[in-house]
Amino acid sequence: MEIRQLKYFMEVAKREHMTEAADALHVAQSAVSRQIGNLESELGVDLFIRQGRRVRLTPIGRIFLENASQAMKMLENATREVKELLDPERGTIRISFPISMAAYVLPTAISAFREQYPEAKFQLKQATYYELIDLVLNGEYNMALLGSVPMNGEKLDGHVLFKERIMALLPINHPLAHEPALRLSQLKDEPFILLPKGMQFREMIINHCLEQGFEPTISFEGDDVDALKGLVSASLAFHFFQK
Repeated sequence: MEIRQLKYFMEVAKREHMTEAADALHVAQSAVSRQIGNLESELGVDLFIRQGRRVRLTPIGRIFLENASQAMKMLENATREVKELLDPERGTIRISFPISMAAYVLPTAISAFREQYPEAKFQLKQATYYELIDLVLNGEYNMALLGSVPMNGEKLDGHVLFKERIMALLPINHPLAHEPALRLSQLKDEPFILLPKGMQFREMIINHCLEQGFEPTISFEGDDVDALKGLVSASLAFHFFQK
């Protein structure tokens, strides 16, 4: 079994069409068909059901695709890690992060790091809290910046880098706008603007509200910070952010 065969197989499975897969791979369609045939002969099973020019995976083919994808990912990770070990100061650091850290925290950290390691490269990905954890667990990213350290000590190593305050963003004419500090219970009758489901900061706010004995009224949801600020300015609701 060759790596080339696995790549051809995965591309055909993705496109469900031999010719389209061959075009994407920049090889002749006959070469793809031949390698798929060789792979099926070696395994002793049909991986695809042929339907004219189109193909679809057999049940065994779907199982093989899942395992082949994992194997290729492991091989890619191993190759990348070897290259980075040979020249760590020019390697690529893969960092995943939530939207709340995109504007200031991450750029500031990268800028400071590049002063010491100017040839280092970065691969960045924005994701939700649980997606960030999965990206590190499956080896796609070296690290994730999270709003709170996950309690999974066996598979993850977490460190507190800094602490943030939670601020309430209120319309300027709101009766509470000029208070130096607020209790969450003071906002129980107000409409909330929160980040979408799946984001840890949203869950944190809701849990704190429940601890204070009320369930927040969520009038708006979104992840566009400027749009959320606009809703607050229009006196439609108020929003929380980390600072």
